[in-house]
Amino acid sequence: MKRILTIAIISLLVFSSCAWLEPKEEEKSIQELASSGMEEFKNKNYKAAIEYFEKLRDWYPFSKYAILAELKIADSYYKLKEYEEAISAYEEFVNLHPRNEATSYVIYQTGLCYFEQIDTVDRDQTTAQKALDVFKKLIKQFPENAYANKARVKLKKCLKSLAEHEFYVGFFYYKSKHYKAALSRFEAVLSNYPDVGVQHKALQYIALCKE
Repeated sequence: MKRILTIAIISLLVFSSCAWLEPKEEEKSIQELASSGMEEFKNKNYKAAIEYFEKLRDWYPFSKYAILAELKIADSYYKLKEYEEAISAYEEFVNLHPRNEATSYVIYQTGLCYFEQIDTVDRDQTTAQKALDVFKKLIKQFPENAYANKARVKLKKCLKSLAEHEFYVGFFYYKSKHYKAALSRFEAVLSNYPDVGVQHKALQYIALCKE
């Protein structure tokens, strides 16, 4: 019995020693995690990339690579079209690093997350309004930045979507013979969105409402 017990203890010690000698996943270096994350991102394996970058961020929070990890986590969510997670990650990045050189890019990407969710003009336009607000913020904060120039192009599309929605609602009221409500919507198109290509048909229906 003693012999069996001795063998069992020795076996346990041997296996424990082997496990202790094996390299642990946690022992991966910063460079290994960063390299693996970037490789997965490059190969469009975004979920795997997130796993590597989250480990890098969590295990080495004070490393210079931690900022890269935070940014690439947000970018990976964006690529996966998981926009709510991407927005949260981008906003957290700006909160933690408001003066980082990537801030203009991050704000632009936040706007894109909303922009990519803009629905057809017969649907709710909350995301169009949010995208518009973010792009305006970017242009105000970084007026000469390259991302601000990109935002200006997207901003016009947001305005047109909002204007088309306003006209759509007005036309619905017009078809329903609620001319006062329709008139209010058509006039809102002129006052709020005068230069996006919707004003001409709005003017036409304003005249019809007043007949």
